[in-house]
Amino acid sequence: MKCLFIVTGRGLGGDAMTALNAMKALEKKGVQCEIALDASAHGSLFEKHGYSWHRISVPHAGGHSATKLSALKGAAKLFTATFKARSLIKKLKVDFVVGVLGGGAIVASLGGKVARKPTFSLISTPLDSKVCPKFNHCYILPELDKFRWETLPKNMDKAFYPLADNMGDGDPDIALQKLKEYSNFDENKKTIVFSSGSSIFKGMVDGINIVADKTDEYNLVLVGLPLKEEYGELIDENKIIYAGYIDWINHLFKFADLTVLTDDGVSLEEAFTNGKPIVALARVKWGRYQNMAGVFKGAMIESSVDDVYESIQEAFKNYDSLQEKALVYGEQCLNAADNLADDILKRVK
Repeated sequence: MKCLFIVTGRGLGGDAMTALNAMKALEKKGVQCEIALDASAHGSLFEKHGYSWHRISVPHAGGHSATKLSALKGAAKLFTATFKARSLIKKLKVDFVVGVLGGGAIVASLGGKVARKPTFSLISTPLDSKVCPKFNHCYILPELDKFRWETLPKNMDKAFYPLADNMGDGDPDIALQKLKEYSNFDENKKTIVFSSGSSIFKGMVDGINIVADKTDEYNLVLVGLPLKEEYGELIDENKIIYAGYIDWINHLFKFADLTVLTDDGVSLEEAFTNGKPIVALARVKWGRYQNMAGVFKGAMIESSVDDVYESIQEAFKNYDSLQEKALVYGEQCLNAADNLADDILKRVK
């Protein structure tokens, strides 16, 4: 059996990782997977894992930050994108199609429909959640309000982000050895990891600076690459351990005592699988509010950027109960990829 994944984004961030993990889960069950990205994408993550990819058109309207204008511009490109997707589906002779988030989910829905192939969409944005359910079965990721509904339409199911098999197998000793390379790391202090994903948003820099200015009792580790060059200039590496973009995040999460993350995306689940409570900073990415505390109840503390220091103190005060809940959600998240693959294949057959 063969499947085509149509993926939004540049092929190197959270969208690509979500697709990669879902692909690997299907491959374990005997499915051959192909990948399609927008022609302008880098595809670095897939290439790193030994995959080539096909170039089509995957319009991007801005995801959660989409405006009416960006949505209209994306829609104008959809006609061409749909038929490029249809041509590739026919050429590869795939048995089914999976669209991953935003434009990738929408192009898969339309291309799969005109190619008359079973199609499935992983959706998390206002736009893909409006379009995709009209055409095919959809899996709602935690950012959507519908994830908190008790009853869903027949063509929708809830799904946590698919994770890599080894995500919960972090080795704290590996992280410790890497952190020892930084002169301002103190093995006797608690360690807090700050991350907004592969890109560092200004709110995350502001948050870690607030904590660094108020106390020196923690190792403060910042992960990712600045979204804008000027954000990097705000990082005081005398007070902060700036690790940059790393491929040992599971080891770092396992070693850390606490994580401070944005309230969206796969990083939340990655922290839970390694048993770590979360302080979730709201409105850091494009000002949006996701209410992840309403999904992962009892495992995280929601905070504004300005209140991050007080929220960290609260998290350590209630650490045992937060960690207990984090471990429960971590187990559910580790099973998400296999559960998704099983459900897709059941529906295909």
